[in-house]
Formats: sequence, C-alpha cells, structure tokens
Amino acid sequence: MRAHFLSATLAVSVIALSGTAQAQEVTLRGVTSFAEGTQFSKGFERFIEKVNKDGKGIIQINYIGGPRAMPPFEVGNAVRNKVVDIANVTGAFYTNLMPEADAFKLISKPTAEQRKNGTWAYINELHNQKLNSYYLARQFVSVPFHIYLNKKIDKVDFSGLKIRVTPVYRDIVQALGGTPITTPPGEVYTALERGVVDGYGWPILGIFDLGWEKVTKFRMEPAFYSVEVNVLVNQDVWKSLNDAQRKVLTDAALWLEGLDATESAELVKAERERQAKTGIQALDFGPQASQDFLKKANDVAWQAVIAKAPETGKKLRELAGN
Repeated sequence: MRAHFLSATLAVSVIALSGTAQAQEVTLRGVTSFAEGTQFSKGFERFIEKVNKDGKGIIQINYIGGPRAMPPFEVGNAVRNKVVDIANVTGAFYTNLMPEADAFKLISKPTAEQRKNGTWAYINELHNQKLNSYYLARQFVSVPFHIYLNKKIDKVDFSGLKIRVTPVYRDIVQALGGTPITTPPGEVYTALERGVVDGYGWPILGIFDLGWEKVTKFRMEPAFYSVEVNVLVNQDVWKSLNDAQRKVLTDAALWLEGLDATESAELVKAERERQAKTGIQALDFGPQASQDFLKKANDVAWQAVIAKAPETGKKLRELAGN
C-alpha cells in the first residue's frame, strides 16, 4: 500500500510540474514589415526558427506574416500598442512616432561596437520612451543604400525626376532637385512600370525578391547610408517575461546580429554581380562627385534629424561619430 501511495504521489507531482512548465511557455505574435521570404524578412524568419527551437517549453513566436497581414507603416504603432508583441521593422517606417529613427541609417558602426560604446543602450532608451518597445536587435548594418533610376543622368542631379522614397532618402532627393513620392514597397513595381516614378531608393540587396530588376535600368553610385532593420518587442511584453524567456530572445538576437558580420559582405558582392548580369548599369561620376554626394547626403540627413529632435539628434550624432 505504501509503495502504491508513493508511486501515485510521484505521478501527481510530475503532472503538476509538467503543467507548471507548460504554463510558463509564452507565445508572442510576430510580424515583419517586408514581404515574407524576401531579403529583409529572411533574417527575422531565421531568428524565429531559432527562438522556437531553443525556446521550446519556454517561449515561442507565432509568425503572423508580412504586409498581407499588416501595412508596413503601421507596424511601429502596432508594437507600441501591443497589437503585436514582436516585429521586424525599419525605423524609416516609424519616424512619425520617433523622429530620431531617421538617424539610424547614419550609424554604421558594427552592432557589437554599438553595444559596447553606449549606442545600443541609448537607442533602446529612445524606443522605451517613444515606442513603448525594447530594442532587441539591429540587422544589415553593413549593407548600404542606392538610388536606382530608369532615366540616365550625366551628373548627380535629380531635377525633373520623381523618385520613390521613404524617410531614408527624402531629404537627399529633395536636396538634389528631385520630387519625392512615398509609397510602400509593394507599390513600387507598378509605379515604375507605369512611369509614375522615374526611380527609387532601396538597399543594394533585395530588388530581385520583388521583381524590380525587370523595371530598373540604372543604379547610381556611390552607395550611401546604412540599412537598419530592427527587431522590437513591446515593452510591456518584455517586462512580463521571466529571465529564461528574455535569455532565449537575447541570445537569438546576438546570433542574428552576428550574421551581418559573417554573411553580408558576400551577399553585397554577389548582388552587384547579379545586377550587372541582368543589365542594370552603374552610373559612376568619379571620385570627386562621389565624395561630394556622400557629404551632402550625410549633412542634409543630420540637419533634418536635429531640426526635428535637437537634443536627442545631437546625442545620436556624437555616438555615430560623423
């Protein structure tokens, strides 16, 4: 009888412990602001796979999807208001909520260095205050942007051109005489095809995912700025997690940032070669023109950020070192 009693007690205890473990597992709702399976969602999708594997019984992410589930420019606000718990989104899509996000493209130091020199901590503080979110990771810091055109120009001058922008490129396009037109990525192909725009700003990576190579003729040199696609967690959700759950997310975030250092250079090189083979011509106006363009792009961007956010903008420029 005693043996039977101990066995039954042990069985009840195991069931109870199992129930507790299952009760501790948290499932987060996640979205991406870019089309699923494309270049700027792939890292986040790999991150989700890692979290779901390493966090089994602890934390999981339910991947809701991309723009088909939520318009890109609404993702930042959705994280802030806990409509979603975790998101893959660029700061360019939430500058209306955080003007300082327009400065992230100007911070091109490796993410490991940003975590050491206080840059990550300060940007996280801004996200805490203005977006009710925790700044978990930044991707693609070593991937630059370009202006792509369908009309050939013979100097760095956008006069008479209509160029699709996000806040990333708006100021430099205007400074060089162009007319900026803002559209979500999903509308760019049709705009190019119908001549609504003469070109667009986009990173060196990703145009083949969207089919834009079919309606693109030229890529202006030089490359400029630095891509930032962030993984954000709603701050209330982050605070509600226990240490083990946060560790799974943090470890996966550091792993994700490490991919940039090990993979991006080869991706950029391969993309340039692929664009050339497709017939996209590089427009290079020489070293002096490139130097002048980069200085102007940097200056007008910082001026715009500091005009909207004087104190925090200056602090970000100090941390950026440019």
